[in-house]
Amino acid sequence: MDRKTLIENYRPNIGVALFNRDGRVWYGRRVGDFEGLGAEPGEHRWQMPQGGIDKGESAVDAAFRELEEESGIVSARLLTMTPGWLPYDFPAGYKKKHWRGQRQKWAAMLFEGDESEIDLVHEGHREFDDWRWGELEDAPSLIVPFKRHVYEELMAAFIPLRDFIRSME
Repeated sequence: MDRKTLIENYRPNIGVALFNRDGRVWYGRRVGDFEGLGAEPGEHRWQMPQGGIDKGESAVDAAFRELEEESGIVSARLLTMTPGWLPYDFPAGYKKKHWRGQRQKWAAMLFEGDESEIDLVHEGHREFDDWRWGELEDAPSLIVPFKRHVYEELMAAFIPLRDFIRSME
């Protein structure tokens, strides 16, 4: 895909793989279903925090903002970002303004706080109705099918980092 198509047709988006000190990642269960978009009712609702990058906002600033908005977490340290963009197309029937899909950068972060700071309601908005720590390798099977290849790529990119975190214990 050429750069112009990627920029003009894909919404800039950030995702956050938040690791705890045990090397497990934070998953939130989305409010609502993706039924009819490649998922059965109640399935594939778990994902990592992610959202749009606002005009003029850096990917790093967007990562911290999205993490706080969706989980309440502010006690996190940026470890690394994926280079380039990981795009995906929206499925037929899923409209997000004029976008064909999203292009994502992913931030790997380390949770440095206490779980008591996790709050799934931010300024009256709720993206997730539950959360849990899980294995990075579980990511592709938890996410809706149309985002699966992105989660496979980020999983492969972040496994060495996860293994390093675990070696520090």
